[in-house]
This record gives sequence, structure tokens and C-alpha cells, in this order.
Amino acid sequence: MTDDAIAAATVLVIEDDAAIRRFLRVSLEAHGLHVLEARLAAQGLALIGSHRPDLVMLDLGLPDLDGITVIRRLREWSQLPVLVLSVRAMEVQKVAALDAGANDYVTKPFGIAELMARVRVLLRASRGARERDRPVLETGGLRVDRAAHRVCVDGREVALTPKEFALLALLAGAPGNVFTHRQILSEVWGPAHAAEVHYLRVLVRSLRSKLHEDPTAPRFVHTVQGVGYRLADAVNGH
Repeated sequence: MTDDAIAAATVLVIEDDAAIRRFLRVSLEAHGLHVLEARLAAQGLALIGSHRPDLVMLDLGLPDLDGITVIRRLREWSQLPVLVLSVRAMEVQKVAALDAGANDYVTKPFGIAELMARVRVLLRASRGARERDRPVLETGGLRVDRAAHRVCVDGREVALTPKEFALLALLAGAPGNVFTHRQILSEVWGPAHAAEVHYLRVLVRSLRSKLHEDPTAPRFVHTVQGVGYRLADAVNGH
């Protein structure tokens, strides 16, 4: 990908050091990129949800949240490419970031030529991913904000546990589609628990209660007997 080809791309820089943010802004804008900035992890995650950048440059040592946690939280709903920029140079730290879902890792200090080469690679690989990464999902009175970890039913916020949220976000990603017990268990608990169907039944019961569902005629989370669960399609209502 040439510099001309990435001219319309947006990069979000999540970095608490103002001098580094300024350096990155000037350097990236000189190559035709649009730049967003955030000093804190919370600000960065909010900008990802609202502006949907093409690439995130992330410092690991943020004041409010460790960068590894930011990557894991983002990976719950998005495959947006993440380029880590960090002074942490030990191999174990790089591996931890990559295992959490980072796409690449650059150790500070770095040269802008190398940085731009890595940016071009990541943007080329991620073309077309933005439409699959909708942060907010809405269907029939239910609103799931995967970036902010918020759920609302008919305009009222509902407090869910992390696993309840993970289950609902998974189903909301494809309303009307059936997710098997094994699929859900693997996504929410991990592959080692793919046969523990009783975990899932307990979780669904708890989720339905918090969504104020009638268990005999659920509005949102529907059971597909012997197979799994699906979220009601707002168009059809079933």
C-alpha cells in the first residue's frame, strides 16, 4: 500500500505522553493520515466506538488502565488493528501484548520510516474489516454497546456481569442466527468448557431475569431446543 492509498485512513493514538502524541500527530499527518488522540484508555475506547478509526496506536503504560486490558476489551467485539508502542522491551511483555490480540509491537524509541512501514502493512491487511465491527447493536428495544460495555432495554440501562454481557453481545452480533451450545460455551468460557451446558443454562436464566424476560415467552433470548440460543430478529420479532 502506498502513502497515497492510506491518505483517507484514520489513526487513533492512545498515549499519555503529550510530547509523543505531538510527534506522532505531525509524523502521521505528514503521510496523509487523519489522527485522533486520547490520553487515557477510557477516552480511547470511547473514540473507537464513536469514530471507528482504521488503526489504533496504543501505549501499554496508561494512567487509568493497562494497555493489555485495553486490547482484551477491544477484542471482545472488534478486530480493529492495534499497533503497540511501548518502552517495555522484554520478550515476555511483547508476547503478552500479542497474545492479548495486538497485531504488532514497536519498542520506543522508534524511527518514523519503520513505523510507517508497519502502519501500511496493518492497514492493507485490515481493509474491509470496519463493517464487521459495529460497536453498537440494536434490535427490538435492546441496545448493546460493545465498546462501552453498556446494555439498555427500552432506554433503561441494565447492569450485567462480564459473562452475561459476553453472551448477549455474541447473540446480538447476529440477531436471528442460532448459536449452538458448544459455540457459546467456547466463546464465553473457552474451548475447555465447550461441553458444560449446565453453565450456559444458569447464565441464560440470569440474563433473562435481568432483561425482565418472561421465561415462558422470552422477548429477546430464545431457546432453540436441543441446539442452542438466538436473539430475536427485530424485523420478525421471533
